Amino acid sequence: MERRRLGRLGHESSVLIYGGAALGGVDQDTADVSVQEALDGGINHFDVAASYGDAELRLGPWMARIRDRVFLATKTGDRDREGAWASINRSLERLQTDHVDLIQLHAVGDLDELDRVTGPGGALEAAVRAQEEGLVRAVGITGHGTGAAQTHLEGLRRFPFASVLTPLNPVLWREETFRDAYTALVAEVQRQDAALMTIKTVSRRNWPDGTTQGHYATWYEPYDDAQRIRAAVSWVLAHPEVTGLATAGDVRLLGMVLAGEGDRMPAEEAETALLDDPEYSSPFLNSI
Repeated sequence: MERRRLGRLGHESSVLIYGGAALGGVDQDTADVSVQEALDGGINHFDVAASYGDAELRLGPWMARIRDRVFLATKTGDRDREGAWASINRSLERLQTDHVDLIQLHAVGDLDELDRVTGPGGALEAAVRAQEEGLVRAVGITGHGTGAAQTHLEGLRRFPFASVLTPLNPVLWREETFRDAYTALVAEVQRQDAALMTIKTVSRRNWPDGTTQGHYATWYEPYDDAQRIRAAVSWVLAHPEVTGLATAGDVRLLGMVLAGEGDRMPAEEAETALLDDPEYSSPFLNSI
């Protein structure tokens, strides 16, 4: 699998980042099969979150075997200093490790949320403390929604986050406002030599009735055919500024994402294959 430098952190990360949300609702045996599939496929970067159900608990038993050969990231969704501090320490216990490589302020997708986490007494203070005490190596930020790129750009102006995790796919890209905001974010990320990771690569649309309908664990309807997953992965990874994309939050999709990374098509062909789908739309139209 291709690896790309994770900004100034220097880690040579697999371009596929294991999306730990996939482990949130599965048993340990299922989790073990999926983690092994990821390792066998060349993934060396795992990303979970305190809010991903039992994901940290499912990944924890692996740490004694793989901690020294994977990049480990988690997230806190708490907005205040005390809550975030407790969340970080609880994540370390659940992950069975004494440190993570990256703690991310989770789901910061608009300026109000950014004000809360970066203001006095906000979660950023806990993340910085954790870094100073050696519990985390670096601090990043993540966010959903069409306003995420603009929010993360402002975040980088306020604090030198080592990484940004923001959405990107062809249907979002064709929206001029989103594209302009993303382009501006890329320029600042490169200026600061931060890592730029992406999410929602294989999303197709919202579920038609606003629920998951029991099909997949993802909150959006994903593509689940090999050709369109291959196209989505190919298109995102054709962006050289992207250091990696998070795999979808359902263990049943991992194999097709791995196969798509290993057999990429030209970006133009990939975009055509996706935009020819009349149901392809932003997953954020009716999202929370």
